[in-house]
Amino acid sequence: MLKLFYAPNTCALAPHIALNEAGAEFDLVKVDTQKGEQRAADYLAINPKSRVPALATDRGILTEVPVLLGYIARNFPKAELAPSDGFEFFQMQSFNLYLASTIHITFAHLFRRERYADSDQAKADMKAKVVTNLANQLGLVEEQLSDGREWVHGARYTISDPYLYTFARWLEREGAGGIAPFPKLAAHRARTQTRPAVLKSLEQQGIKPV
Repeated sequence: MLKLFYAPNTCALAPHIALNEAGAEFDLVKVDTQKGEQRAADYLAINPKSRVPALATDRGILTEVPVLLGYIARNFPKAELAPSDGFEFFQMQSFNLYLASTIHITFAHLFRRERYADSDQAKADMKAKVVTNLANQLGLVEEQLSDGREWVHGARYTISDPYLYTFARWLEREGAGGIAPFPKLAAHRARTQTRPAVLKSLEQQGIKPV
């Protein structure tokens, strides 16, 4: 059986939702990052990167959210969480990797500045740029949603949607600027968190809709 190692309200929420959307059987293992359990020897044996999420499969451990999402989509095809067309699949992954490599890092400059700088001034400078950077980065997402799309890639819900939803939640954190500048994203977030699999995942993690 699959086993998802997660911490509440982190990027692990996206594969958690995808597993529930797929109807997968899986175990949840909470990693208390507030207590530093991600750096404990037991967890480092699972993921030496000391990050969540990690997904234990019958063939080994997988890490990195776009990989986990792709794995879930490929292994549960009946859920139709990814396009069947090859090029469209890679367009979807391009979007997911943008979330991972750009938007997630911008949020990290707000929440995890100690990873990137030592001086208080450098940390303050990073934090000061977050809202502007998110405006530019999520502005591109807003444009993609502006053509009347119900979901990120059109009429069909895919693994990109819970991933985007995860970051849309983070806009409510102090210093992130809120979701008001992104009305299309706000509407997407509202639609996403009416889905039963999303509500189930939030309940399982002990967090609330926003």
